[in-house]
Amino acid sequence: MRLLVVEDETRLADGLRRGLEAEGFAVDVAPTGTDGLWLARENQYAAILLDIMLPGISGYRVCETLRAEKDWTPILMLTAKDGEWDQVEALDTGADDYLTKPFSFAILLARVRALVRRGAAERPVVLEAGDIRVDPAARRVWRGETPIDLTSREFAVLEYLMRNLGSVVSKREVLDNVWDFDFEGDPNIVEVYVRHLRNKLDRPFGREAIETLRGAGYRLASNGG
Repeated sequence: MRLLVVEDETRLADGLRRGLEAEGFAVDVAPTGTDGLWLARENQYAAILLDIMLPGISGYRVCETLRAEKDWTPILMLTAKDGEWDQVEALDTGADDYLTKPFSFAILLARVRALVRRGAAERPVVLEAGDIRVDPAARRVWRGETPIDLTSREFAVLEYLMRNLGSVVSKREVLDNVWDFDFEGDPNIVEVYVRHLRNKLDRPFGREAIETLRGAGYRLASNGG
């Protein structure tokens, strides 16, 4: 199986290549984010080991770009940055795992094998329904090329509908997943937020994406209305 290592530290990249080849992998090495992105687009890999701080473009952007292009090759981020928000950004841009330098080669090898076993399961970074796009990581929404400004709660309701695209969800399900299980307020609050979404996402565009099914709940049309 072939791996791609995108790492600008020459000694580390060479050490990873030798170690992984000794374990039976074929390894390509790219010293910049630009080269890594080009190789990832041109070849099929069982997994990608991707440094974050790279010349050219960062590992974050390489990962984000591949996921936007629907390339689901498993990605293990490598970085000297160990802040929790660095890990959050790595995972939110579509990485599958995260390893902080310095690391044990045995641990890295175990993580790579786990990713290879899992394979390239599809995990869209941006949710889509017709011309509606929702980016959960950046918390941004578009209708076509028009950005839509939503409050945090409006965004949460829309994201839940998007993750259940084409399915009917009840008010209770929305409350349990967007508010919390012990919410004791008026369940009609869901209607209020659905109306807000329609006013922002549908009516200005002459569309009807969010359907009401009387006595059942709501459904977001797969084609965006």
